[in-house]
Amino acid sequence: MLFVNMKRLIFATHNTGKVREMQQLLSDMDIHVLSAEQAGILEDVEEDGETFEQNALKKARFVASKSQEWSVGDDSGITIDALGGRPGIFTARWAGEGASDEQLIDHTLDQLKEVQERDRGASFYSVIALVSPQGEEYLFEGVVEGDVTLEPRGQHLPKLPYDVIFQPKGFEQTFGEMSEQEKNQLSLRGRAFEKLKLFLRTK
Repeated sequence: MLFVNMKRLIFATHNTGKVREMQQLLSDMDIHVLSAEQAGILEDVEEDGETFEQNALKKARFVASKSQEWSVGDDSGITIDALGGRPGIFTARWAGEGASDEQLIDHTLDQLKEVQERDRGASFYSVIALVSPQGEEYLFEGVVEGDVTLEPRGQHLPKLPYDVIFQPKGFEQTFGEMSEQEKNQLSLRGRAFEKLKLFLRTK
């Protein structure tokens, strides 16, 4: 298994915000990151797993089988203490199928409208699955703890709505108020990709 020959890495997503984030995080490596669409794969994979790990692996396996190239898939979500860990794996759709970013933000804040500021603890999880053309599989996890704010603050990239209502512990800003570089250093995907990056560098 020669990682040194990995020149392209297909990200099993059509989310331009995620692709851009990954491209920046791996920009100092000689690896060209493409979205599934850029690799000619237009189908979506149904995320019907029961865990972040299952969903990430399902996406990466699908794209690796279609492209016969190294592929990564991710699944991420927010778990909110006061809501018993919800929305979890349903983070992208718990306001209803096809809900907009704004609807997801509004729904989340509405669910917490009776919860005081000190009790709005939450964690962001991201799992990255790396799958080879031969079917070898590796998992990398990133976790960031913080709180859900009382109202949206800052700007978010498309399909990353929770950035404007999640404030990581130890900081006064939400992800949405941070620069791209600051967010990447702290973000859940940033942490998972750093583990992926270290893995690739040492193999």
